[in-house]
Amino acid sequence: MSDKEYGGTDDLSLPKATVQKIVTEILQPFPGVAFAKDARDLLIDCCVEFITLISSEANEIAEKEAKKTIATEHIDKALRDLGFPEYVQEVLTSAGEHKEALKTREKKTNKMDQSGLSEAELLRQQEELFKSATEKYNQGPV
Repeated sequence: MSDKEYGGTDDLSLPKATVQKIVTEILQPFPGVAFAKDARDLLIDCCVEFITLISSEANEIAEKEAKKTIATEHIDKALRDLGFPEYVQEVLTSAGEHKEALKTREKKTNKMDQSGLSEAELLRQQEELFKSATEKYNQGPV
């Protein structure tokens, strides 16, 4: 199965540096073992193909259930249906860890919160900037 079968393009890939880092971490216990660049590129192609296969199957499952969003249970069923039941527990564990990490992740603050100024003070500054810009515009070219 190729990307074209799923309406994709050949541009699908994974970041080489990230894959290399994963491979390097896996190979650490084996000193002197190297991983060739062409082997890394082949691994990336295989990963993309696997992801495409699983996501396509999960999408079909979701569509049959009249769902517009692929959920964890669709991935679970896709893995089982395609003959990869041994991956299900690890995937579910990773999904749970990711969900927990999202809960505890520091909330992004917006610029207004970061400024330390009140909304009224920010509004006053904005009005001053607009007034200044209007005056410069009305003066015309210098």
